[in-house]
Amino acid sequence: MVASQFKDEIRKKIIFWGIGAAIVLRIVFTLITAYLLQINGLRTIGGLLLLYIAYKLYKDVIKNGINDDKKIETDSSTFFKAIMTVVIADVSMSLDNVLGVAGAAREHYVLLVFGLILSILLMATVATIISKWIKKYKWIGWLGLLAILAVAIQLIYSDLKIFI
Repeated sequence: MVASQFKDEIRKKIIFWGIGAAIVLRIVFTLITAYLLQINGLRTIGGLLLLYIAYKLYKDVIKNGINDDKKIETDSSTFFKAIMTVVIADVSMSLDNVLGVAGAAREHYVLLVFGLILSILLMATVATIISKWIKKYKWIGWLGLLAILAVAIQLIYSDLKIFI
């Protein structure tokens, strides 16, 4: 959603650098997952991060509108903020998935890393198309925002039900 606000040339760079950083971060998270699985409250933290991301996306993208006439200025701080938003959104949304898959994979981390890289590369090939659709059809952005909220609520609930 964030990349959809920018001109095509800048959008491609944001998606490229955001996904590139996400690949590195997913691999790092995968390699330290055994430790992370022992920490109580991890899902709650991920859910809270997703709530923050949903708020930022609502404020920056949906509330302000996505319009060809209102291209965001591409100064370096805005460009960097957009890349960081893509990275944070990807990492926080994939953290629960990475933890679950890594827990199931046990000692097969080479296959897990390969699978993560493959899934990110597949995502990268359709990210530009999806960002163009979001720009053209605002309701897709709302669906994405609702999906993020649903995942955030599920993460927080799954962690808190341990205490209930």
